[in-house]
Amino acid sequence: MERPWLAFYEKGIPPHLDYPNIPVYKILEGAVRDFPKNEAVVFLGGKISYAILGKWAEGFASGLSELGFKKGERMALMLPNCPQYIVAYYAVLRLGGIVVNVNPMYVERELAFQLKDAGAEGILTLKEILPRVKAVQSQAPLKRILLTDLLDSIRETVPEKFAASGDCPVYAYGEVLEIGQKVPPPFVEVDPEETALLQYTGGTTGVSKGAMLTHRNLVSDVVQCVAWNVDAVRGEERMLATIPFFHVYGMTVAMNEALEAINTHRPTRFPGVPTMYIAINNHPRVREYNISSIKVCSSGSAPMPVEALKKFEELTGGKISEGYGLTEASPVTHANPFFGKRKIGSIGLPRPDTDSRIVDLETGEEELSPGKEGELCIRGPQVMRGYWNRPEETRRTLRNGWLYTGDIARMDEEGYFFIVDRKKDMIICGGYNVYPREIEEVLYQNPKVQEACALGVPDPYRGETVKVFVVLKEGQTATGEEIIEYCRANLARYKVPTLVEFRKELPRSHVGKVLRKILREEENQKKA
Repeated sequence: MERPWLAFYEKGIPPHLDYPNIPVYKILEGAVRDFPKNEAVVFLGGKISYAILGKWAEGFASGLSELGFKKGERMALMLPNCPQYIVAYYAVLRLGGIVVNVNPMYVERELAFQLKDAGAEGILTLKEILPRVKAVQSQAPLKRILLTDLLDSIRETVPEKFAASGDCPVYAYGEVLEIGQKVPPPFVEVDPEETALLQYTGGTTGVSKGAMLTHRNLVSDVVQCVAWNVDAVRGEERMLATIPFFHVYGMTVAMNEALEAINTHRPTRFPGVPTMYIAINNHPRVREYNISSIKVCSSGSAPMPVEALKKFEELTGGKISEGYGLTEASPVTHANPFFGKRKIGSIGLPRPDTDSRIVDLETGEEELSPGKEGELCIRGPQVMRGYWNRPEETRRTLRNGWLYTGDIARMDEEGYFFIVDRKKDMIICGGYNVYPREIEEVLYQNPKVQEACALGVPDPYRGETVKVFVVLKEGQTATGEEIIEYCRANLARYKVPTLVEFRKELPRSHVGKVLRKILREEENQKKA
């Protein structure tokens, strides 16, 4: 196929790359070998070298093995950004296990579904989350629960002991490390084609599914990201990791309060989402901080407002590269050049070894010419192997070697891609994916609600916020705050609607389907 985008690659970016045939944990081992004394992580004032981080990951792997962890087991990591996440992530992969990323903001209903669907046999989470885990324990095949707190990585204490939760033993993070220090980690052969990560996403339908990302997928995406940063010097860059590791963008791009961190630690690279950049722009004391260390930023998850991009670049002197990715592609597939030709408002060019095309919306088989709108399809080494235990969904999304994204886009004559709309009705709030169907299902459980429809409406800070349209049952009364409180008890915070509109009826098609399009048009007219 023709690849017009190659003509606009920055000097030094090759169209094809060499990908090491290694499992993901070898990346950490390489850093430990080459930069043992370099700071790997700075967290809560504590500084952890690569040598120490590697030692902890090795010890944690040994400890897990002694507890009975076997190759192929799924380990849920339900943590905010902290060193323990990194240690456990690499330890699980070293043992041939599969990491299951879980949002620590999930409420019991959401947690129960994901643990059961993934078949998670272990979970590492914060001590304060244990009640949530206990509440859903009977619905999941958990064999062990591991607990930590944010100070575990920066203090030396005697490991705690916990009572078992039912038939399931409970261990402290430090206890597992202590066990692992007594024995060497076992040798486990890990094929790069094996699944490393189950990253849950709504995909193209809104039904939460685990995208199976292999070691090769993740390593390929890292190699592509490194190649795209032509000015980066290995061993000298500092990454600001504010995006949550449990989000695939943060886990892949950011792993290897923001203004204070930039001011103090002088990071050179800042992968973020538009909400973060807008928050920094609008901080009342932003000019009191020295944030000029930032050289390049990557922005994804939602469209970046042009004015916000310009203001952030003026404040830092750095460059923002707006790009595109999705969970099913590990996640990055497109980006604007950092110092070459950028097209503001576009997602840029496909990364090396990444093919993209636009196909017709009716059949998905006809490739469209530049300028025409259709579904964006992607092919490359970072594309997932499929959805966990969902062969039909996999066949619909992966066709003839192409990943069908569900996003409507166009390509211009020079190979720059522009996202036009979404086939799916996913809402993106501050970089998080929110699926209307999930919110609606919660609302339908409210005894006062007859019908409900959730919609993403523009928000100057979060990009989009959730608005729900509610029809109450005859004779019932409720306030907007009452509806919001009900959702707050059943949904993670970022999914909770901020706007409620009561209606006597919802617009419908002739076959009775709620016309979300009509509601969206009405909202757009209000903004006009």
